[in-house]
Amino acid sequence: MIKNIGGYVITALTICVLLYASLSSNETLDLSKYSTQGLELNYTVSDESDYSDALLASNDTEELFSPYLGKTFVGFKEALAFKESRGNYFTVNNFGYLGKYQFGKETLKMIGIHNPKNFLNNPALQEKAFIANAERNKWILRRDIKNFVGKRINGIVITESGILAAAHLAGPGSVKKYLRSYGIDNFADGFGTTVHYYMKRFSGYDTSFVKPNRKAKAV
Repeated sequence: MIKNIGGYVITALTICVLLYASLSSNETLDLSKYSTQGLELNYTVSDESDYSDALLASNDTEELFSPYLGKTFVGFKEALAFKESRGNYFTVNNFGYLGKYQFGKETLKMIGIHNPKNFLNNPALQEKAFIANAERNKWILRRDIKNFVGKRINGIVITESGILAAAHLAGPGSVKKYLRSYGIDNFADGFGTTVHYYMKRFSGYDTSFVKPNRKAKAV
């Protein structure tokens, strides 16, 4: 920022000198002698007010995400993708989970995908897989959503988006166990991430777009 301001000042002083010289002299000024070559003229000034909504209910800097998506469904899936893979469609983790949303091969089979290599190289298919899996999980957990949303477990208010995010992490069966044990049975994945953490981290998003579908398929 200091460098940019300095550039502005130098450019402004140069213009003033040139104007003064042109107004105080009868001679024609040869502008060809002057050039802006090498100067940084493409400035970007950030609007700090844009960052006020960027925390997305988290103090963890790794959770910073687009401040414009808010608590929409797109905000939900993109925040979840950022947590899973930093939004990278083409990554495979140490446990073999694939793509932007880190799907396991068995989960992919349940939603009609039997070629992991094709899945990994097909962003459009990955987006369809996320929707299909969320629809399937919402159908499986429909009674738990009805019975537990709004209740407080382990200090957090249960929301539908938190339930769906936790189901993406651990599967709907682990979410049922967590809810029905009132937080005692708290599954953790290979990296130590728990159902409780996802319930809290992804609470309060609008997931009404997702319709319960027992037979949801991505293809």
